[in-house]
Amino acid sequence: MQQLEFQLRGEFVELNQLLKLTGVCDSGGAGKALVAEGVVSVDGQVELRKTAKIRAGQVVSLGDVRISVLKQ
Repeated sequence: MQQLEFQLRGEFVELNQLLKLTGVCDSGGAGKALVAEGVVSVDGQVELRKTAKIRAGQVVSLGDVRISVLKQ
């Protein structure tokens, strides 16, 4: 499993943008497509809202990738 950490600068980051910023996908649109497919989980629950607000302390999983969101 690949472990990634994302340093959150503001209050939240949208899920599709998080996937783009961490390099999991090439664009926000590709991130939206992944979320729509139902393959992205937030804190162990499948997340279907493409622009869900991801805050510090949450963990996003996609396949063998796990992204921990940390407060900067």
